[in-house]
Amino acid sequence: MNPSWPVTLADGPVLLRPIKLRDQGEWREVNRRNREWLRPWEATIPPPAPGVPLAQRPTYRQMVRHLRTEANAGRMLPFVVAYEGRLVGQLTVAGITWGSMCSGHVGYWVDREVAGRGVMPTAVALAVDHCFRTVGLHRIEVCIRPENTPSRRVVEKLGFREEGLRPRYLHIDGAWRDHLVFALTAEEVPEGLLRRWHRTGRGSPR
Repeated sequence: MNPSWPVTLADGPVLLRPIKLRDQGEWREVNRRNREWLRPWEATIPPPAPGVPLAQRPTYRQMVRHLRTEANAGRMLPFVVAYEGRLVGQLTVAGITWGSMCSGHVGYWVDREVAGRGVMPTAVALAVDHCFRTVGLHRIEVCIRPENTPSRRVVEKLGFREEGLRPRYLHIDGAWRDHLVFALTAEEVPEGLLRRWHRTGRGSPR
């Protein structure tokens, strides 16, 4: 079992909690409304090698069970994001590596209806502080397509460092796409990322 999971994190109206099977209806409804807005940024399955069957996207139940297994093994922290009591997105800390690296990477999406209100920067700050202070990670990175201006704005507001370009890094929207790498280490936010976000005067979701 993972001693740092399950966990619920909150700041004002923004809440991070483990994704659950019973979230299916609300999760699907938010995804349906945002399908066109999210499509350019969502991972897709690349064509298989000749003779290899095409992999199928998991069902919602399969996804949640996989995330739960990975979380219990200490390799992932799969949250839903709630704002003012309703589900508005998802945030996952994945690729958690220990040993000499102690690192993980964050991926997220949010309902277009609440974009620009400080919800996702607050959620990312909550998750990063948990990773640094409780989980014991040293480095968190976020990889974003250069064209994804709203997502880049999140990490820029939080003061992540831009480290460079990873060519053809992930299969997104039907093709291999370049991604920019943004990162933070624990030493860069000794006061905590959420506290720094609040101190800028922009850290109050509205």
